[in-house]
Amino acid sequence: AGSFQEAAVIQHAYNLNFPLHAVPAGRAQCPAWSAFSVSSPAVVLETVKQAGAGQRAEDRAEAVVVRLYEAHGSTVTAWLHTSLPVKEAMLCDLLERPAAQGRLPLEPRGLRLSFTPFRVLSVLLLLSR
Repeated sequence: AGSFQEAAVIQHAYNLNFPLHAVPAGRAQCPAWSAFSVSSPAVVLETVKQAGAGQRAEDRAEAVVVRLYEAHGSTVTAWLHTSLPVKEAMLCDLLERPAAQGRLPLEPRGLRLSFTPFRVLSVLLLLSR
C-alpha cells in the first residue's frame, strides 16, 4: 500500500535477490554486530570493498571503499555510521581516486553525506591499524 518508498519495495527486492545465508559458527555465542548503518531509508549501501579483495582500494591495505546511492528520487542528508576504526574519510570517484576537496569530517554520529536524486557516492575510509 502507498508509494514504493512507503512500501519499502527496494528493501524487499534486496531481501529477495540477496538473501542472508546462515553459516554454522560452532557453539560459541557471538554478540550482534554490524559494520555499517545508514540513517535514511532512501539511501542504499550497495557495496563495501575491502582492499586486498581483488583490486586494491587506493593500493592501501587499510582502505575500505563504501558505495551508496539515493534510491527514492529525493534530496536527502544521511549519516553513515561504522563500527570500524576509521582515521580518515574522503569522497572518491568510481575509480577510487580521492576527490579534490573530498575530505569528510569524522563526527560522533558518523559521516554526513548529502544526496541529490539517484546520486551515487563512493567513500574511501582509511582505517587505523
